[in-house]
Amino acid sequence: MKSYELVIFDWDGTLMDSVGKIVTCMQQMAGSLSLVKPTENAIRDIIGLSMDEALKALYPMLQQDHFEPMIASYKDHYLTLNTTPSPLFEGSETLLQALATKNYRMAVATGKGRSGLDRVLAETGLGHHFESSRCADESKSKPNPDMLHELLKELNVAPERAVMVGDSLHDMNMANNAGIDAVGVSYGAHSYDKLIVAKPKAIIDTPLALLEVLSK
Repeated sequence: MKSYELVIFDWDGTLMDSVGKIVTCMQQMAGSLSLVKPTENAIRDIIGLSMDEALKALYPMLQQDHFEPMIASYKDHYLTLNTTPSPLFEGSETLLQALATKNYRMAVATGKGRSGLDRVLAETGLGHHFESSRCADESKSKPNPDMLHELLKELNVAPERAVMVGDSLHDMNMANNAGIDAVGVSYGAHSYDKLIVAKPKAIIDTPLALLEVLSK
């Protein structure tokens, strides 16, 4: 493995165990609007995309003007109505502390909107670990590489000195499109068999396993 300066994390399914909540909220949104409920696997496949792109993938027969009430309903379920827990994965906080001790720089590239990311960074108390972040409502959706290009430019880091860590094929493809290395995590939205298709440098089974990968 190369010697990296910057570690860029996805959020949902990578640092936070929120895939289950996303799945149930998306299904509850569909039920409340009398839409066909997407399957769990279908929802897992859109985690990491912007909401517009996710809804286009789940409901290709609908027009763009249908999405606003769908997004509002989803947010209502996610923020208020749905009580599915979404804790940090065991080891996530320890991992970030260890990386900081080793002088790694850190950032976030997420399918969340800015308000959602700011909320969870405040709730978890982890915001101070990250020098910068990019969200799906302020850059192009994964797997477009713009999020990563913008972070590299802002933080003045060469592509070969950065690595993307994520749980979805969208994360892996975004890294490939940006010309940076990727590490997949097998405990989030996508399985090892899906992630390996994008040929990441490694696939880990726990957050703390990233430390061993980076030390090689």
